[in-house]
Amino acid sequence: MKRLTGLLILLFCLVFTSPAAWATIFGNVRGVVHDAQHLPIGGASVTLKAQDSDWMQTQESGNDGAFEFTAVPVGNYVVTVTLTGFQPSRQPVEVRSDSSPMLHIEMALAGLNQSTVVSAEPAPVAAAADSATTTSLLSREDVQNTPGADRTDSMAIITDNVPGAYMVHDMLHIRGGHQFSWLIDGVPVPNTNIASNVGPEVDPKDLDYVEVQRGSYDAAYGDRTFGVFNAVPRTGFERQEECEAVVSFGSYDQTNDQLNCGGHTQKFAYYGSVNGNRSNLGLETPVAQVMHDAANGYGGFGSLIYNVDAKDQLRLVFSARQDYFQIPNAGGIESQPFPYSPETVVVTPVDPSLFIQQDSQRESDAFINFSWVHTFSHSGLLTVSPFYHFNSSNYDSNPLDAPNAVTDRRGSTYAGGQSTVSATMGKNTLEGGFYGFWQHDNQVFDVIFNDGSGRTPLADLVTPDGGLEAVWVGDKFQLTSWLTLNGGVRQTHFSTPTFVENPTSPRAGVAIRVPKVNWVLRGFYGQFYQAPPLVTLSGPLLGLVNTPGDEANPQQFIPLHGERDTELQVGLTVPYKGWVLDMDWFHTLSHNFLDHGNINYDLGGMQVPTNIYLPLTTQEAVIRGFEVTLKSPQLLRRIQIHSAYSNQSALFTGAITGGLNNFDVQEGWAPLDHDQKDTLNVGFDVRLPWQSSVAGNVYYGSGFANGASGDPDFATLVPAPPQYLAGHTTVDLSVSKSFGERFSAAVHSVNVGNSHLLIDDSLTFGGFHFSDPREVYGEFRYHFHY
Repeated sequence: MKRLTGLLILLFCLVFTSPAAWATIFGNVRGVVHDAQHLPIGGASVTLKAQDSDWMQTQESGNDGAFEFTAVPVGNYVVTVTLTGFQPSRQPVEVRSDSSPMLHIEMALAGLNQSTVVSAEPAPVAAAADSATTTSLLSREDVQNTPGADRTDSMAIITDNVPGAYMVHDMLHIRGGHQFSWLIDGVPVPNTNIASNVGPEVDPKDLDYVEVQRGSYDAAYGDRTFGVFNAVPRTGFERQEECEAVVSFGSYDQTNDQLNCGGHTQKFAYYGSVNGNRSNLGLETPVAQVMHDAANGYGGFGSLIYNVDAKDQLRLVFSARQDYFQIPNAGGIESQPFPYSPETVVVTPVDPSLFIQQDSQRESDAFINFSWVHTFSHSGLLTVSPFYHFNSSNYDSNPLDAPNAVTDRRGSTYAGGQSTVSATMGKNTLEGGFYGFWQHDNQVFDVIFNDGSGRTPLADLVTPDGGLEAVWVGDKFQLTSWLTLNGGVRQTHFSTPTFVENPTSPRAGVAIRVPKVNWVLRGFYGQFYQAPPLVTLSGPLLGLVNTPGDEANPQQFIPLHGERDTELQVGLTVPYKGWVLDMDWFHTLSHNFLDHGNINYDLGGMQVPTNIYLPLTTQEAVIRGFEVTLKSPQLLRRIQIHSAYSNQSALFTGAITGGLNNFDVQEGWAPLDHDQKDTLNVGFDVRLPWQSSVAGNVYYGSGFANGASGDPDFATLVPAPPQYLAGHTTVDLSVSKSFGERFSAAVHSVNVGNSHLLIDDSLTFGGFHFSDPREVYGEFRYHFHY
């Protein structure tokens, strides 16, 4: 039945979608051409061209001076207007998904001295004036200029530029959660499994732009409350039958290599890449030493675009990756902070025959999506996007590991599609859409006991099917030139073998542009639903976690249910002479907060924590914070700086409502294990003479929550354990130089000061986590034509 549901979803996307616009991929650019007396100018040639590629559209302004470009991909553009008898006018604009910046272009009469008139407000404000969504737009130039950001498994482009984003226990967190969505050109890459993968979704070197949305999403977007990453890959429009080879080598025998090629004609564009990477420093280590910590991976990516005619475009995007991680160990020692203080780490030798760990994780990921975009008019498009996604995460132990060897293998298959409809009618932009997928999981979990107890090995195999279907409607109403109202509702149907949920998620937002100063005020209220993993483990595995002879206090696996969030957010964007200051405050209340907890193994009546963790939900969580970003224009034509700051709290309370209930009820509010009060990044990029540049980033984190501060075993210590671990600061630097048009070289140093300390004492992926030590590597790029 579920397989039939998946086929019906695809059929719906291909046949039953009405004409309109695909808001999640594109934005629109609208404007009016007028003279100094604000009289409309018709018949002017208006050209919209991407700043970083050959993508371009041209049209004439109407009799009322109006023009509108639809289906404009996310990115930075320049609008150029020309007409005989007038001086050319050129205006930059930034396009974000589901945005419609409105430009007013004044044409000056031609004189003896021709010049170009630029009548632009800062591009980010033009794009944000009609949206309540808080957004950061990062380009491939940002990726290349951020130290360490273009490595295959790096998330530095996000953590160095997006407030409240950081890495902890080897996973990206944003706004107090690790539940976020990846979109490729606006098409979701579905994955209901939380925190089970640490491999990359996209190689940063394949990015043209990445649009990071932090809350305040309209109804067209899914229900991952904490972040939406819309990756806009390279297309080939930026190439002329050109390839680039990237080779690097550095400390811990690391290398990140790629060969990419692309090109285009007027109708066709293509881009493809293959990559490989390895390092002896893969995951964060449980002790200061780096042991059993190798990682490697390889993959490929491709994009094909064909413009059938002026009204139809076809696009195919595909990717495949394979990653391998050794799980770092302590080399025959146990370590713990004492008394759970990050300044003091006790290292205790143990009998190697009692604790052996030679674990590893293998991950695979592949997706393909196809999109058809048909233009009906200046205000209407049809888009259809069927997709397929496969993801696996396989944790394996050496069969001789002591005291037990654990295997946890999961493979998930998704097939479905998305289609969105919208049309501009007067002051209203109406939209509606459908998104859905069929899912099949295959999960194996088994345990071999090597502790001399003679216990029978345990095994559990589950192969559930499930599915999700969502429909939404929304309206963006531009009441005046300075006031835009957004409203919508999203209805979701999610089903698993054990339960069905049908949440309704209303959303409303407002954007107010203050005349003359062009400040933009934003406000939002919305509800969200996040589907859980299809199933958690049960059955014979209860014999692993329950203590023999203590049947009066059994632990159970409670069925998982979806997370339901309510978000309030207000924001303000302030432009000043090319500087852009953006501030927001948010408050998210979560019921059935999706998290993960480790399995405790019974060893002679004592509960011993393991590195295996499973999804769970907690009764209630609240995440609230204040965020600030600041970005400068080009200073002295050479310097640009940016900063991102977050003050945040992420708390939970209550009982376990889904998954393994091996925790006591939390009375009152306590920090989540990834809560960090203050996070600050300050970055810079300086263009130097002789085609060289230097870039850097300073990161400060005030310290993650100390999980032991709430441990009853240490409650009587004097002084009591601190609630948070120590703060930490790192400095990253890179120096690059171009040698002509074909060859360039760079040296990157990540964590220049070698700040290396315990930052996390949660028991996932190797136990405690120390920050990565200093890494230095050189990178070489070679461009060539074929």
